Amino acid sequence: MGVFAAFSVIGLWFTSIFFLMSWEVNLSNPLVYIMILVQMHLYTGLFITAHDAMHGTVSKNRTFNNLIGQACTFLYACFPFKNLYAKHHEHHRHVHTVKDPDYHSGGFFLWYFSFIKEYIAWWQIVLMAIIYNILKIWISEINLLLFWVMPSLLSTLQLFYFGTWLPHHGDHDNQYQSRTQNKNHFLAFLSCYFFGYHYEHHDSPATPWWRLWKLKNTPQ
Repeated sequence: MGVFAAFSVIGLWFTSIFFLMSWEVNLSNPLVYIMILVQMHLYTGLFITAHDAMHGTVSKNRTFNNLIGQACTFLYACFPFKNLYAKHHEHHRHVHTVKDPDYHSGGFFLWYFSFIKEYIAWWQIVLMAIIYNILKIWISEINLLLFWVMPSLLSTLQLFYFGTWLPHHGDHDNQYQSRTQNKNHFLAFLSCYFFGYHYEHHDSPATPWWRLWKLKNTPQ
């Protein structure tokens, strides 16, 4: 089921972006903005799938599991899976402390920029710029900007807000230093693939995203 879920997300992302790259864009068409949001959600799905791979829940075959994780992180923003794996497990071991790479004591924007700085390296920006300039030989630049660049950037905000800021900012009275959103499976999926149920994730990190809703019994 983990492989099926991963391939579903990757397949939907590929299908969507394939058709959107050749779509004749009309900025007065509301569907353009809906598809930006759809593509943003699929980018978030790529990262959430990679996150599951970091916990070994995509496939029992470790090599295949990590290969899927690396494919997702590369498609997302040319991330090296090995580096993300190490930092994410530091987050789980040292949550909400100075040793937590995801934590920052400042407000929303300072924390967000610290978060981005922690994970994005200069060579990734260069590599993505090279890929962008190669792709625009064949693909309209407005399509690249609207359906490749913008959704991936918006996705970083989606992941940060629902997966880091909301669960971890402020004070907490539990061992995982995490809060969780109220039970609403539809909104939890739309917002961040159930990762608003964040206390549940820290309490059971081996539970993949598509099963997290089962751990949610009562709102906290």
